[in-house]
Amino acid sequence: MAKLWGGRFDGKNEAWIDAFGASITFDQKLAKQDILGSLAHVKMLVHTGIISQPDGEAIIGGLTTIQQQLAAGELTFTIENEDIHLNIETFLHELIGPVAGKLHTARSRNDQVATDMHLYLKEVVQEVITLIAELREALVLQAEANIYTIMPGYTHLQHAQPISFAHHLLAYYSMLTRDQERFSESLSRIDVMPLGSAALAGTTFPIDRAFTAQELGFSNIYSNSLDAVSDRDFILEFLSNASLLMMHLSRFCEELILWCSHEYQFVELTDTFSTGSSIMPQKKNPDMAELIRGKTGRVYGNLFGLLTVMKGLPLAYNKDFQEDKEGMFDSAETITKSLQIMTGMIATMKVNQARMQESTEKDFSNATELADYLAGKGVPFRQAHEIVGKLVSECLSKGIYLQDVSLEDYQAIHPAIDSDIFEKLDSYTAVKNRHSYGGTGFDQVAQQIEAAKALLAGK
Repeated sequence: MAKLWGGRFDGKNEAWIDAFGASITFDQKLAKQDILGSLAHVKMLVHTGIISQPDGEAIIGGLTTIQQQLAAGELTFTIENEDIHLNIETFLHELIGPVAGKLHTARSRNDQVATDMHLYLKEVVQEVITLIAELREALVLQAEANIYTIMPGYTHLQHAQPISFAHHLLAYYSMLTRDQERFSESLSRIDVMPLGSAALAGTTFPIDRAFTAQELGFSNIYSNSLDAVSDRDFILEFLSNASLLMMHLSRFCEELILWCSHEYQFVELTDTFSTGSSIMPQKKNPDMAELIRGKTGRVYGNLFGLLTVMKGLPLAYNKDFQEDKEGMFDSAETITKSLQIMTGMIATMKVNQARMQESTEKDFSNATELADYLAGKGVPFRQAHEIVGKLVSECLSKGIYLQDVSLEDYQAIHPAIDSDIFEKLDSYTAVKNRHSYGGTGFDQVAQQIEAAKALLAGK
């Protein structure tokens, strides 16, 4: 069949040039949205009297058949028809004949493809919001089971202060809450309809864009036709939000990978989310966590790629826009699968509470407790800091820890030190006493969990 836009052309492209210019290999993912957009458009054409009722019914019948064929996997798309729009329209021509040509009245592929992508991202973002909520819930459940699990908190990957493992998990809950908020807020900018802007200048036909928007479930309509066909901010915002999300997942995966190692042994991932080695039979590798960490780079790349495509484009539509889809599809698939994997890993991971507790007893993460204790006895904190630092150095030379220092030696350092110092140095006490708002104290962590549960319940 001749190209639907080929009236002005005498020559015929070679096949390899057609293949280079075609987008059907990837934009067929928009088939469902393209049909929905066409159904709404033809109903509007009938509603406004631009085409007749019989013609409209014929087109709607043909599109409905194509919709059913798509759902059944019976459609075969071809590069000869370039993109999803011309493929669908060709199928329609084959079904109902020349009347199919009336479908494209008062629209362009420019506003058509933009509408498809808005519809696609509305669906994807709503799914992502649900998946993030499920991961947040898994984190809260693990946190609730580990309020009193003590672990070393780190700065510079060095033991810093003992904290509740639940507190550590809830830090990621907070990150993911912000991620979910960002995706939710972005919906208002995705939920805008470009259809009716035509190629760039609108149309002379008496269309009813509000009618079409209602048919498609859009809350708003682009007010400027040039902006409508050339705007890709909504995709860039999605890719930016996806990059932030993947950054958070990657950070968490890095810690899971460390925690699974022989040196840490803090957690164990179930076999479902692990793999073995082809040569070393003892290995249990956290491959799913490593893959999420690795896939973060491709999501970043998709954002930078589209930013680069957009940076020098004049108004309005340019063929460069064909490069806006593959990264969007790839990032959507990557983040949805990563969220599903992450939720499964967190929900089923086993926590080695004894190992975590032990790691806070053979270190100096209680040093701040001693400095705070001295400060509470009236010693200026900077002086207390220096005293404890020197004591840690002495302990290291002797191969002992702060809790191993005798009361006599403590009192030699400062006479105000009493026998209660050993309770203060206990990691459980150290965590319990950090009850400032948002801190790691057990009461504060319990409050964070209750607040998280209420938020997840929609309260």
